[in-house]
Amino acid sequence: MDADDFPTPEESVDTIAPEELRRRIGDDESVTILDARASGDFEEWHIEGEAVEIENVPYFEFLDGIDEELLETVPTGDPLVVLCAKGGASEYVAGTLAEEGRDVVHLEDGMNGWASIYESVEVEGYDGPGTVLQYQRPSSGCLGYMVYDDDEAAVIDPLQAFTDRYLDDAAELGVELTYAFDTHIHADHVSGVRALDDEGVTGVIPEEAADRGVTYADDLETAADGDTFAVGDVTIETLYTPGHTTGMTSYLVDESFLATGDGLFVESVARPDLEEGDDGAPDAARQLYETLQERILELPDDVIVGGGHTSDAAEPAADGSYTAPLGDLREEMDALTYDEQAFVETVLEDMPPRPANYEEIIATNLGQRDTDEDEAFTLELGPNNCAASQGSMTGD
Repeated sequence: MDADDFPTPEESVDTIAPEELRRRIGDDESVTILDARASGDFEEWHIEGEAVEIENVPYFEFLDGIDEELLETVPTGDPLVVLCAKGGASEYVAGTLAEEGRDVVHLEDGMNGWASIYESVEVEGYDGPGTVLQYQRPSSGCLGYMVYDDDEAAVIDPLQAFTDRYLDDAAELGVELTYAFDTHIHADHVSGVRALDDEGVTGVIPEEAADRGVTYADDLETAADGDTFAVGDVTIETLYTPGHTTGMTSYLVDESFLATGDGLFVESVARPDLEEGDDGAPDAARQLYETLQERILELPDDVIVGGGHTSDAAEPAADGSYTAPLGDLREEMDALTYDEQAFVETVLEDMPPRPANYEEIIATNLGQRDTDEDEAFTLELGPNNCAASQGSMTGD
């Protein structure tokens, strides 16, 4: 149902900006939400938080008016935040509830507005030259990074939908964005490396990832294991870390910060089935075990690890970033202490559903299909699900 097709309630209601809702949730303020999307959409993906109370009552329940039975299913908030996919249905539902005397607002642009939030925080544990910023997309948990020093900058795992954001941020910092790196062929978001390359930034993809049949590999630079790139006085070293995919690659920033892509997160490790499917997952899990034990865990304990995603199971560091010293992960993540058989069994036993639209996203990132920023944004809506089950990683 189009937003213009909804009746206009007699009571008008205020909106709440997605950024303000994010602030309240991040500050653990009490927030009560009525999600008016269809139940299937709600179950697949909805807003969560420590102090969030949320109920799902689809908007069509309100189209014939509100009786006492329906009203009893609606929680009371201070105010109640009503949301839908794009903002039309929630404005109608909030208006009808306001007519009943409820204190309500509705989320501006709905879950699309929520998905538009893209924040950055400085990774304070990094002690090399220059600065490392972590980009955070709360709606999906996607993480990316900007490294800058002197008058140069690089981004790692950029999203196509936020191409302008990286360029604007670099301009605001007074630096030139010189490199855009991908860690692998992503399954949960459309890479922004090609879009940035079109803007004059040097796009870089892992050499091993290009071997999957990337159609545009000759148009970009490739990074092989051990290759280094200079950003001001910062040295970014390529570290081949397969497992999540055959081309999975990490980037070691001045021997102090490791951008691990989807190989290792602060609360979990990679799922191994998105490239080779269920049949190939056991071999990929064994490869991941070897990578973690022989490549990543051989690094010093004080190297700061920053993954490509976060989840509700992750606790932010004191600086607000989802990063952690490798030594802490070694101590806290039980799966990193398992032998190979136990590790493989743990990773395979409880994998979440595959990311939404992952086949179309992979095809786009291989260059087999085209997409613009609007379609990329739509394809990415929903949870990323690129990690193995978080609960089984720590023994919790």
